[in-house]
Amino acid sequence: MAGVEMIPKEYGYVAFVLVAYCFLNFWMGFQVGSARKKYKVPYPTLYAIESENKDAKLFNCVQRGHQNSLEMMPVFFLLMVLGGIRHPCVCASLGSLYIVTRYFYFSGYATGDPKNRLNIGKYGFLALMGLIGCTISFGISLLRG
Repeated sequence: MAGVEMIPKEYGYVAFVLVAYCFLNFWMGFQVGSARKKYKVPYPTLYAIESENKDAKLFNCVQRGHQNSLEMMPVFFLLMVLGGIRHPCVCASLGSLYIVTRYFYFSGYATGDPKNRLNIGKYGFLALMGLIGCTISFGISLLRG
């Protein structure tokens, strides 16, 4: 456990925020599963085709909300893990903000009107910018020794 002594104890908050995002992701996945049943889109179809399904847009909006969150997850996790080493409390706070905005991003998208994803969801990029700043700060601190 030699490496653990180098990580600040507050890094535990970073770990909890990452787990919280996993739970949000599971919930979004369940919402996609429910939408599949409701709008009759069988597996393994990723997106419904409007000419074949009158509810295609509604299903596709739910699917895109989840898919976009999956696309952003590696970036979010990487920034949290690295930036959190130097700034664990700031990253945990920004990560919590990001999770809340992702919830609203998904919920807005799932209404069937893609514009609704941005009502509150757009503020998630502010949290990401803060996480980028924390990660840059960590990188600079490593280079300076």
